[in-house]
Amino acid sequence: MKHSQLAPLPDDLPFRIVSKTIGQGAYACLKKASPLHTDSPIFAVKFIHKDYAARHGRITAKQLEMEVALHSHVGSHDNIIAFYSTAETDTWRWIAMELAEGGDLFDKIEADEGVGEDIAHVYFTQLINAIGFMHSKGVGHRDIKPENILLSSDGNLKIADFGLATLFEYNGKMKMSTTLCGSPPYIAPEVIQCSNRAQSRREGYRADLADIWSCGVVLFVLLVGNTPWDSPTDASYEYCDYVKTNARPEDELWQRLPSAVLSLLRGMMKIDTSKRFSMEDIRRHPWFTKQNKYLSSDGRLFNQINMATTMFESLHINFNKDPLSLSQNRLTSSQDVTMIDQPHEDVRPKFSSTQPEVSTDEMLIDWDGPPRLTTSFPSASQPKNMPTTGDGAMLAELLMDEPSMSQFSATPSVPLSRTQNAGTFKDIIPSSGLTRFFSSWQLNLLVPRICEALQLLHVPASPKSSESSILIRVRTMDDRKCPLSGNIILEMIAEGIAEVEFVKVKGDPLEWRRFFKKITVLCQDAVLRPDILT
Repeated sequence: MKHSQLAPLPDDLPFRIVSKTIGQGAYACLKKASPLHTDSPIFAVKFIHKDYAARHGRITAKQLEMEVALHSHVGSHDNIIAFYSTAETDTWRWIAMELAEGGDLFDKIEADEGVGEDIAHVYFTQLINAIGFMHSKGVGHRDIKPENILLSSDGNLKIADFGLATLFEYNGKMKMSTTLCGSPPYIAPEVIQCSNRAQSRREGYRADLADIWSCGVVLFVLLVGNTPWDSPTDASYEYCDYVKTNARPEDELWQRLPSAVLSLLRGMMKIDTSKRFSMEDIRRHPWFTKQNKYLSSDGRLFNQINMATTMFESLHINFNKDPLSLSQNRLTSSQDVTMIDQPHEDVRPKFSSTQPEVSTDEMLIDWDGPPRLTTSFPSASQPKNMPTTGDGAMLAELLMDEPSMSQFSATPSVPLSRTQNAGTFKDIIPSSGLTRFFSSWQLNLLVPRICEALQLLHVPASPKSSESSILIRVRTMDDRKCPLSGNIILEMIAEGIAEVEFVKVKGDPLEWRRFFKKITVLCQDAVLRPDILT
């Protein structure tokens, strides 16, 4: 099997590769693997081309060692992707880790709406349990954001990516950080301020307190489906309003939050770090300690089928909304602060262990597999045994059972075929995203329509054809001025039926869903909906 244009993967691996590439980048790929002599467990292995990582990612061998060492040092926790082992050859470094079979948490949450309070409480509790455990080991994560929050097959939260982690406490001694790192909407204000002052005064910030701020932003996003600001800087109207009003802004999103949550967020997101909540303060807060019907006493998801059903049925697309105004009713920053995600001088650049990490650059290595395999996981359950001739009744039945069709219903619901056999969270909500639609249009009509919609959103489009599909690469900035990239893949899956799949490569999962909704609404006359099929 051809793995790359430069060098084959190592032959003497202590495991078997059991999948094609499920994630890829300019210098790394992710594959599923299993032990040499058994079929389980299935785990993830990331292969890093060391020379390409150094030349194109400015990632040194020492930096890779640091990431591996900190991930290993943290040890085992139910809500953290487990580290298994690592080794290297002259060409490659590989890292074996737990496979997050449930996919991204945040592509299962409706953009601009969020989830109910009980579900937000479940995932916030598990996030705090994970980050609190890391902090107890003296490790700060420093890149808490939706992209790095994954799920197990039973729906429990898993924190990934130790690429920006740091050891902030060792042998009782506290070490301050000066590295500018993180994603603009989730970063703590002192991280930017300390980095700006670092050249002259070498002041630093506490990585653990920066993590607590980021956890607060994640809770906000869970509840309302949007971030509170572009970045915590003077360039953001919303952030300035938050500071000016002493954390009591009149912004409509803040108004939607329950009072108990507001109390918790104001403690976690204190500008003055000396007054910011500690992990102990969070764990004592009444909203954190409240009973939850979905959460067991050991912190794991309880009644996962019911919770998954509730989450699934909250995903919907309103075709009556103006797609060009979606999430743009709030003032946004004019300053581009996306440099926070980029390498800086004397700053350890990001190398993600997220499943997968995919570069936004053109692929420098020709990994095996079609473009769809740039996703974290295989495609969501496409209609199986799709008739190749015009059996309309069978075709309609198969499409009605397809999970992604539900979001186009007036009243979204879990397909009966799934509820009858559901045993776990993943049986209700597919591991990969639901960012796809079906169309009865032929590709020669559908492709121009999608390109027209992209142009309305100021996204350049250059379709590329292969034998069986058409690929449109997407590279843009999301509503919060952060990079967003992925692929739109169009293919005929049956006579007269096309599938249009939106595969995120890089960026916030919620922002990708928002982008998908905009394109879908702009192309609504081409979208097959349940009311048309019945």
